[in-house]
Amino acid sequence: MGRLGNWPLWHHLLWERSCVAKGLRSSPGSGSLSAERGARCARLSRRKAAPTGLAIWLTCVLGMASSTSALALDLTDHEQAGKRLYREGVSSSDAQLQARVGASGITVPASVLPCASCHGNDGRGRAEGGVRPPSLDWQHLALGQGPREANGRRYPAYTDSSLARAIQQGIDPAGNRLDPAMPRFELTLADQRNLTAYLKRLAEERDPGVEEGVLRLGTLLPASGPLADAGQVVRAVLEDGVGQLNQQGGIHGRRLELVVLDPGSDPVSAERALQQLLEQKRVFALIAPLAPMLDQRLTTLLAPQNVPMIGSTPRSGGSAQIFDPLPGLPEQLLSLAGHARVALGLAPDELRVVYAGNEHAALAEQVRERLRQQGWAPPAIQAFDGQAVDGQGIVFLGRAQAFAELAAALQVAGREPYLFAASSQVAGAVARLPAQWSQRLFLAYPYVPEDWTEQGQATLAGLQQRQGLDPRQVSLQVNTLCALRLLSEALKQIGRDASREQLIAALEGLHDVPTGLTPALGFGPGRRQGMAGAHVVAVALPGPRFTAVTPYRPVPVSP
Repeated sequence: MGRLGNWPLWHHLLWERSCVAKGLRSSPGSGSLSAERGARCARLSRRKAAPTGLAIWLTCVLGMASSTSALALDLTDHEQAGKRLYREGVSSSDAQLQARVGASGITVPASVLPCASCHGNDGRGRAEGGVRPPSLDWQHLALGQGPREANGRRYPAYTDSSLARAIQQGIDPAGNRLDPAMPRFELTLADQRNLTAYLKRLAEERDPGVEEGVLRLGTLLPASGPLADAGQVVRAVLEDGVGQLNQQGGIHGRRLELVVLDPGSDPVSAERALQQLLEQKRVFALIAPLAPMLDQRLTTLLAPQNVPMIGSTPRSGGSAQIFDPLPGLPEQLLSLAGHARVALGLAPDELRVVYAGNEHAALAEQVRERLRQQGWAPPAIQAFDGQAVDGQGIVFLGRAQAFAELAAALQVAGREPYLFAASSQVAGAVARLPAQWSQRLFLAYPYVPEDWTEQGQATLAGLQQRQGLDPRQVSLQVNTLCALRLLSEALKQIGRDASREQLIAALEGLHDVPTGLTPALGFGPGRRQGMAGAHVVAVALPGPRFTAVTPYRPVPVSP
């Protein structure tokens, strides 16, 4: 690693990213946005564009999102009741149903192990614990003549009565016992009829947003207010990517359609816009929404319909449905802690976690706990309120102004600890710091100029030219392109008969996806961020001058 070319420009771009894309957050319990920071973003966007040779691989765009799902079925009352039983394990009479599990027949509530928990909402089956539940496609189970063969066994076609025996007794049409892992449900005659009626329609039902020739994606982007400029950038990147993909025939023969709604300026209007996307526009997945006023509610709103989202993790935390292409603050700060241990020699009890602003308290506690798991022994987190904090190393969470005030308080007290922070939070304060912090300040960057490929530079330049985008807003463009790249790659893998459940599984299975812009991205079981760490960059003052001192390495989950 070493000195990085054109770093003042690069640092400025990431400062702008933190201002436009990440910094404008609703204060807790409030739907208002920071007008001061919004005005700063607007001033930045009006400046003359600085020339830059850096550009992102537009394959990120060309690999855009798509999926499959036809219109929802018009189900009868009996089929609706069967659907509820299949997905939730609940009787049409609301009575508590029971299921027997394992060779010993242990009894558990059916709601704990509904059919969909193993076979999936789409009935296609998901391998788990070495068991692969079969597809419940009625065409496969019951239509046609002659014996069937699966799992090394032969059996005739299912009928209504043999299906009931399989569900309630665990015996297939040929008299073979099914795997003991399959629950045997105790159903009334009415419940069994409802379930059978729904299973006969299950293969026809698809998630919203996928029609015969169209795949519908949605996003929330503000058209007015302090985030309007950022919304225009994200929209331009998304529309360009959709257009490029559609020129190539779409994904699996479907044309992509992007639905963009304005979330408004408060949580109520934003939630209304989200519900409109899901219920009226019937989008299949969300891509790169920009609605910080929904941060406290987004996870809760997406979960009931299992709606996948590829974009920034909400401040309130992520979920199984939300995939963030770039690392969160904890992962970035843990990379800095790794440098503090290996390169700076800090002892386990010499690191402090300091936060400014109540909105960062929970995240600070999460960082402290992760540090403990990595072998550090930090004391309780400290809220910064103008005091000089002790410790040989300070891991900071908060905004740039508070970071500058912390550095000033330490200077007055005659202390010079190492300072560690994410560039996206504090970059705006770096140039104002005095020379005493030279080589004492270390910043985390998800990507650095060395990550950018020649092809990436040429491709992003084409995007910027086609859409008239400002190169100074490149980080916002990069984030959106990476989201598109990951979503499209997953959609291509799941094929034409896709579902939201399949998309989530495919995203989870992505590994080492190249972007031409960042280190290779990927997810995994329980991992919903495309990168698990960051580059560590030392800052020399005055200047500032930047030197990459530790390259990106994934942060281990446990010691």
